[in-house]
Amino acid sequence: MELMQALTTRRSIRKFEDRPVDRALVRQMLAAAMMAPSAGNAQPWQFVVVDDRKVLDAASEIHPYVKMAARAPLGILVCGDLGLEKYPGYWAQDCSAAMENLLLAAHGLGLGAVWTGVHPMADREAGFRELLGLPETVIPLGFAVLGWPAQAPASESRFREDRVHFNTY
Repeated sequence: MELMQALTTRRSIRKFEDRPVDRALVRQMLAAAMMAPSAGNAQPWQFVVVDDRKVLDAASEIHPYVKMAARAPLGILVCGDLGLEKYPGYWAQDCSAAMENLLLAAHGLGLGAVWTGVHPMADREAGFRELLGLPETVIPLGFAVLGWPAQAPASESRFREDRVHFNTY
């Protein structure tokens, strides 16, 4: 898939076919995620891959917008590792870039995905921390629910001329 096509056709997918995602595809998505830019090239991310049905079911109960995980074959929690930061406070930006790369890689591989926000909601952070045994220095940013898409939402341009400013606001 050509880059501009991937960028303009990627949509959030919340319905998935009942079939697993091969570990080789997971590795490709994670490799793409880890190519994201980061402050000082610190790469302060950690990823928790979830393909255990019981854990996916439990995740769907932690977060009000993760209900689809109970019907998905895979989830990936993108986390910031404070111990890996070079420039404190930039982990959220760095991990957001990694999450976007992950979503685009999934789309390019024919998979569907949706980014569900965890940080900065303390209850969601605590829920994923407990469920997945995260250390205190690892903060969950977002949970990507992934699988083979069972829906094909239309993609319309979101370009808004009124949101573009040159040289001054």
